[in-house]
Amino acid sequence: MARRARISPAEAGLPDGGARRRTPGLRREEVAVLAGVGVSWYQWLEQGREITVSPQVLDAVARVLKLNAAERRHLYGLAGLNPPLPEAVDTDFCDGLHRLIDAWMPFPAHVMDAYWNLVAYNDAAGLTFGYSKDDTNCLISFFTSPLYRSRTNNRAELAATVVAQYRATASERPDDEGFRAVVEELATVSPEFAALWARGDVEASGQTQKEIVHPTVGSLHFESTHLRIPARPDLTIVLHNPLPDTDTAAKLERLTSPQGRRDTMRPVAG
Repeated sequence: MARRARISPAEAGLPDGGARRRTPGLRREEVAVLAGVGVSWYQWLEQGREITVSPQVLDAVARVLKLNAAERRHLYGLAGLNPPLPEAVDTDFCDGLHRLIDAWMPFPAHVMDAYWNLVAYNDAAGLTFGYSKDDTNCLISFFTSPLYRSRTNNRAELAATVVAQYRATASERPDDEGFRAVVEELATVSPEFAALWARGDVEASGQTQKEIVHPTVGSLHFESTHLRIPARPDLTIVLHNPLPDTDTAAKLERLTSPQGRRDTMRPVAG
């Protein structure tokens, strides 16, 4: 009702009715007609009755009421449906995320979407894990990138955790083809992943300890933390924090320095 009240007939492309109109905003029957649904059905929807609701109809109602992305997702939740993935992030938001992970320097940080596609990463992550333009998905790179594989020390334990966490993420959207596509693609090229996925283990993302053996600075010990972004629930910031009582922080300072970057670009013996 509140959303109807804020939309004038003129904004919806209807005659305003002049001074005789007493209803602020749109009437129920006007919303129903513009959305292409029955008046009684729309009234039941507004009253929260037990009716069958489809995403297509909710999208039509959202369009008529000019709901923003957050309001549209909220409407889905009220109707008992899984909210759609948030729409594309505006430029200012993207720039803010880049500034955030760059401010985490000299520690590694990256941003990934719901499918663990790599959205952005800072220089420390590129230097530490060997990320490049060829790395498009964190899960796929973990199992298929020779560079990443060669730098992961506690690989067997970490691989099982990574797969269990991905299953937990995918279970939030059991019918989402995006997760299925990633799993099927990776299972065809990585027997290791296929075997771990078949185990059916599930583990919530949170904090994970990992050791990376870098060819220039040696062992790096991290606590990896996944942080969801309320404005974009499909995006996750992954921060790698040096474990206490290790020399990881000092090594990262050296690795990200101009000399460290030059050393990383040189071939390493052995």
